[in-house]
Amino acid sequence: MTQNCPLCAPEGEHVIVENDKFRIIRVDDSEFPGYFRLIWQDHLKEVSDLDPGDRLVMWDALTRLEEAVIEAMHPEKVNWAQFGTMVPHLHWHLIPRFPDDAAFPDSYWSPRRRETDPKVLAEREQAARRCAELIKERFA
Repeated sequence: MTQNCPLCAPEGEHVIVENDKFRIIRVDDSEFPGYFRLIWQDHLKEVSDLDPGDRLVMWDALTRLEEAVIEAMHPEKVNWAQFGTMVPHLHWHLIPRFPDDAAFPDSYWSPRRRETDPKVLAEREQAARRCAELIKERFA
């Protein structure tokens, strides 16, 4: 654990699952309901820093997380992103993408192209809440 790392000392996280290996949080983004992040508990920079057994744990968790997002959110695509340039602590972003989302077909971090209908976003927010519950069940 590193004192100055925002992923080691998070504030205001919506933790869905937490165990000795990782935690899954729900990212609070009204434009992108259903955005989750998997954060490895140990402060590591790269996937290659994990031992082979932990790599399998990580990939299994990411796959199970993606499956829950697909089942609950029904996105066009789930984007996975792992950068760590700004925060060199191993973590993954999983973001459901829809043709009418604010940045589609560009990345989540791209300039916004449009505003999504507020009614659609409200429906997706409800689906994201169901997704969080599904994730809790699947990782219990």
